[in-house]
Amino acid sequence: MFKLKTTLGTNNICGPNLIRIRHEKGLSQRQLAKNLQIAGYDVDHHFIRRIENGERFVTDMELVALAKVLQVEIMDLIDLTIPVAVQKDSL
Repeated sequence: MFKLKTTLGTNNICGPNLIRIRHEKGLSQRQLAKNLQIAGYDVDHHFIRRIENGERFVTDMELVALAKVLQVEIMDLIDLTIPVAVQKDSL
């Protein structure tokens, strides 16, 4: 089985940009989670924290939801400067 992680050991490449955009918009993690809930996405502030800390993989559907709620383009969330490494688990 292959595991995708960044070379930094994180599980996503959008965490740093999510933090930056959230701060630019003056939102706390709880406020962003509440805005996602209002838009129909069942998340809590732990969802946001885990993405920002790189602890959680982010699906394409979650990227779309975050971009819609934050009123940004999906590519604004993705940091293409963070290298991704594919690791193969030993069997």
